[in-house]
Amino acid sequence: QVQLLESGGASVQAGGSLRLSCTASGTTYSPYCMGWFRQFPGKTREGVAALYTPSGRTSYADSVKGRFTVSQDNAKNTLFLQMNSLKAQDAATYYCAAYVPGGVVCDINQAIYDYWGQGTQVTVSS
Repeated sequence: QVQLLESGGASVQAGGSLRLSCTASGTTYSPYCMGWFRQFPGKTREGVAALYTPSGRTSYADSVKGRFTVSQDNAKNTLFLQMNSLKAQDAATYYCAAYVPGGVVCDINQAIYDYWGQGTQVTVSS
């Protein structure tokens, strides 16, 4: 099992940048897909980005391509989400999640993720 803890959520102005962190603990030596999701009030969670920990291969939702970057620091068991050019519609609660994949490409479908953090709030003011 793996435990996930997000941090870095804050209030920023539109056009600004923010970096979220997700620190993993527990059984971290397994290959994982680690993903970022976000949830708007009254909506289901949507996938933002995912990363395959052994190779660093990434996947992104179309809505964030070119603006968000997912990366990892293996030594610190930490996943990052660098968010640039933030828009008001990016404001949401952001969650980190993980699952053990069967292949080397990570899906950003929330239904297949087994482990979840508690979330961190991102507010974007225009």
